[in-house]
Amino acid sequence: MSIFLAALLAATTPSAPIASEANDPVSTVDQAARDRGELSEVLVLGSAHLSSLPENFDTKRLNPLLDRLEGWQPDAIAIESLDGPQCDFLRAYEHAYDGTAETYCPDPTPAREALGIGAAQAHREIGELLAEAAPDRPASQRRQLGALFLAMSDPNSALVQWLRLPEAERHAGGALSDQLVQTLAKRMARMSESSLIAARLAARLGHERVYPVDDHTGDIAGQPIDEESFGKHLRQIWDNPATAKRLAAYQEWQNELEDGTLSVLEWYRRHNADEPARLAMAGDFGAAAGSTLPGNNGRKYLAYWETRNLRMVANLRQVIGDERRVLAIVGVSHKPYYERYLRMTSDVVVVDTDVVLKAD
Repeated sequence: MSIFLAALLAATTPSAPIASEANDPVSTVDQAARDRGELSEVLVLGSAHLSSLPENFDTKRLNPLLDRLEGWQPDAIAIESLDGPQCDFLRAYEHAYDGTAETYCPDPTPAREALGIGAAQAHREIGELLAEAAPDRPASQRRQLGALFLAMSDPNSALVQWLRLPEAERHAGGALSDQLVQTLAKRMARMSESSLIAARLAARLGHERVYPVDDHTGDIAGQPIDEESFGKHLRQIWDNPATAKRLAAYQEWQNELEDGTLSVLEWYRRHNADEPARLAMAGDFGAAAGSTLPGNNGRKYLAYWETRNLRMVANLRQVIGDERRVLAIVGVSHKPYYERYLRMTSDVVVVDTDVVLKAD
């Protein structure tokens, strides 16, 4: 282990979580976990959605960020994306989730047809292949895993397999047809934090996959709504000084990033700082919570948002399991909710993002 890495790991070892209220019975569990020690660590990296960057943005500028995250050595990487089973659910219940699957879920049909199997069998075969640790898997097996992950509506994990192939082996073969190779090529070029940061970092670290933890089953919270008044009221709710200040700062930072006067690392430091998080809570969700407009549209919006974040963090807790150190990459407005809910768990501690992203 390098001196730098040893120092980084020591610096990021988090302090014990804040003690629970004395009258909370779960505090017994919290204390037992602290007494045992070695709590699971989670680093929540809030991100602006990279799709907002111009297509000609030099993605090599992300490398210093990837280097910092690689130095933290996460055991797993969670992303803001829907997993395959939820996508199939959203398609089956389209009457309740009109357009949600179409918006958030890639089409698994070409991969399922190429493999001649359905989602459940693809899931089973992935589990069987990955149950045996093999850092140097045959190229044919990685191509097979890529096809299987595409059949599971998990293109970012398919991309991890693709990136772990030697460049000479990145071609069609077996169930990975030319059409599926084109899908992976498009995914690799996509301006997305899931592909440009999470998948590339996972490949660097020798991971087999990334873990989608997003959730849209809670989109029906607060239903029914009147679409016209809902949109009108949200625009009124968001029309406040805190939102204006936050969005102006975001735009200024993005302008500086695009003209080269701001590094990617500094861009992420600013987005993960406390002040923009406070502005987001005050101007967006706090404004919704305090809204007295007729129809309770602010509360309906808050019900959707909190339900979504609770389920996302539940999915993340499943990924963490019993000991993993996990990097969770998520839209920056989710970060305060992630960290709040994670701190409610007994066996998990949140790592300070500033320590990992700190300036040299």
